[in-house]
Amino acid sequence: MSYAQHPLPRMLGALLLLALALPGALCAQPYPSRPVRLVVGFTPGGGVDINARLLASKLSEYLGQQVIVENRPGAGTNIANEFVARSAPDGYTLLMATPVVLINTTLYKKLAYDTLRDFTGVAIFSASPNIMVVGAGVPVANVQQLLALARARPGELNYSSAGSGSTQHLSGALFRARTGIDMVHVPYKGSSPALTALISGDVQLSFSNIPAIRQHVLSGRLRPLASTGTRRSELMPEVPTMKESGIDIEVTVWYGVMAPAATPQPVIDKLAAAIAKAAHAPDIRQRLIEQGAEPVGNTPEEFARILRAEAGTWADAVKSSGAKADE
Repeated sequence: MSYAQHPLPRMLGALLLLALALPGALCAQPYPSRPVRLVVGFTPGGGVDINARLLASKLSEYLGQQVIVENRPGAGTNIANEFVARSAPDGYTLLMATPVVLINTTLYKKLAYDTLRDFTGVAIFSASPNIMVVGAGVPVANVQQLLALARARPGELNYSSAGSGSTQHLSGALFRARTGIDMVHVPYKGSSPALTALISGDVQLSFSNIPAIRQHVLSGRLRPLASTGTRRSELMPEVPTMKESGIDIEVTVWYGVMAPAATPQPVIDKLAAAIAKAAHAPDIRQRLIEQGAEPVGNTPEEFARILRAEAGTWADAVKSSGAKADE
């Protein structure tokens, strides 16, 4: 028997091919094969954080891997945004985003990332309006009474927000621009301290989402005046919209998951399907509705169209309102 015909070389050759193929096979493990980080650019306790934790609980169940919420607040969410934009595009580092990621494009003169270039929209989990609320000690019951108070005391009313560039900040800036009243913006590092300042009387009003304010409204510590949504909230049907109150403002805040650009499409599609399933799971849907949020769960393509359309809308809003990141 010749060497070429001997079975041992053939066996050794087969083993060598198997050894060479093994690393590739290991690398091709189904996604996800380890825990996933969902990064939030706000402090714990606010609306974004609440939505992120609701979503993470279901994604952990559906994906078979733990989804960990990681708070990285600061710089109007830019710390979190930049961190995710520079992360490996492998689906293991995701961003729980809001329209702020688009607002910042115009609000800041220099950014280390480009929203439409450096991110891929996965899916919107839920959406809700901002609610204008005042502290219990502010003697107004509706928007028109607030305007009368502001005009009688120019420059004396302060409004808090979760930080410069947040949708709360921009909602207030739009309100100021559209009504011509003189009120002062006081930024905080997150929704929780902004609401604490409002409840304690350090500021007189704020714009915040229903998940963050609901318990305070029910307790009587805050009084809602108007919604920035296109229609009244099912949870607060007694609260009129800004348009019903005579002010031309509509700001709907969505909570969506974004991934670094170049994340493989199969990973994006798997995440989007899991997010849609989570948004409409009976227990999560009920939790969202109870907090004044609407379950969404759209496709990556639909999210991409929203991002492109709203980029111009928010840019115009920032410019017309005169809002600035260092205000």
